[in-house]
Amino acid sequence: MASFLRSSSNASSGMGVSDDCKHIFLELQRKKTHRYVIFKIDEKRKEVIVDKTGGTAESFDDFMAALPENDCRYAIYDFDFVTQENCQKSKIFFITWSPSISRIRPKMLYATSKDRFRRELDGVHYEIQATDPTELDIEVLRDRAH
Repeated sequence: MASFLRSSSNASSGMGVSDDCKHIFLELQRKKTHRYVIFKIDEKRKEVIVDKTGGTAESFDDFMAALPENDCRYAIYDFDFVTQENCQKSKIFFITWSPSISRIRPKMLYATSKDRFRRELDGVHYEIQATDPTELDIEVLRDRAH
């Protein structure tokens, strides 16, 4: 009931956000239990929910394969890299995946709900919007993280 009320009261600013989304994000951020989390909008529940998670052993290619080819999603990716000073670092990316071949309605829904959802995820370092895989290459993340 509380999530229904929360979602309804936020209708003008986009979808509500399930508590599970925040919990899984904190697991990725603080405990490093996930390499990535993919979120989707559940129109019936009027909220953003967790779609898939990827374990820490999964690669960037696994992440890319988990994104739908023709539907929109939000994603968080924990990018590990080594600096020029040989320091191990990690940066969290918020990704809006909106393939050019997806339908107009989901594109609009994800675009109008993004800011509200993004505000719920405190600790994201970088944001990327991608409409096809070339805009979301591992080199794009590497360039942004350095």
